[in-house]
Amino acid sequence: MLNSTQVSYFTLTAYFDTGVSKYLYFMIILSLYMLIVCSNVLLIVVICMNRSLHEPMYLFLCSLFVNELYGSTALFPFLLVQILSDIHTVSAPLCFLQIFCLYSYGGIEFLILAIMSYDRYLAICYPLQYNTRMTPRVIAKLTALIWIYPILINTFIVAGLTAPLQLCGNIINKVYCDNYFVVKLACYDTTVNNIFGLCHMFSVIFGLIILILYTYTRILKVCFSGSQQTRQKAVSTCTPHLSSLMNFSFGAFFEIVQGRFNMNSLPNLLRIFLSLYWLTFQPLVNPLLYGLKMSKIRIAFKRLLFWNKM
Repeated sequence: MLNSTQVSYFTLTAYFDTGVSKYLYFMIILSLYMLIVCSNVLLIVVICMNRSLHEPMYLFLCSLFVNELYGSTALFPFLLVQILSDIHTVSAPLCFLQIFCLYSYGGIEFLILAIMSYDRYLAICYPLQYNTRMTPRVIAKLTALIWIYPILINTFIVAGLTAPLQLCGNIINKVYCDNYFVVKLACYDTTVNNIFGLCHMFSVIFGLIILILYTYTRILKVCFSGSQQTRQKAVSTCTPHLSSLMNFSFGAFFEIVQGRFNMNSLPNLLRIFLSLYWLTFQPLVNPLLYGLKMSKIRIAFKRLLFWNKM
């Protein structure tokens, strides 16, 4: 029986020989990564340099864009190295670090989207009380919650539950390290891991889903009963957020389904695409959604360009 100290590396078996095409794939992945970095950094700069955007919604957006950089950096450089490599292995410490980064990225993303839905709920349903409820202290506490909770909970999951497992293998059938696939390699019963995962899912994740559904139910109710101006404000601010939320939920759903069910009947390329969707499309789509759809950001961006020309 192998234990976790003897498993010094993991082998990623989802990669396949692409011949000289690997250089094309390398350039595509590198281009996507550079696009993600440039677009998200640009929007962070626009928000930070314009005092008119120093409002709760845009401050939460800034956290969202920082998180896109965090998640992308945990994945794309790793993919670039693996694409050019002939042997697709990763050391155990690096694998656990990637699991921590990717899972904390997902937790931070979902928490930001939930808090942004609450922020829109206050702004649209209680406009006169918005400034008294969403104070700088509240914003600071929510921002701290966004980052601290996912980091702490995933530190416990990886360091306290996954890393100490005794493993009977080192084969991961993915293009990156995944916690569930590592747990499946355990030599003994993983009931504790499963119970914790279920408790966390039903208490925290479903709780956030209920919060999001409740806030948008109330927002829709106000839209249908309110004035034309209220409806326009709701549509302009909520459409990017709803699109981002649905895109992330779609990608996360397929990632969960892939891990829990046998998907060997699907083509390998399709399985790889679905497993990477939630980690690649979200950082690409969010800057486009918020940069193009939100008028304040567009105006601030044009002013920044004009100022640079001056």
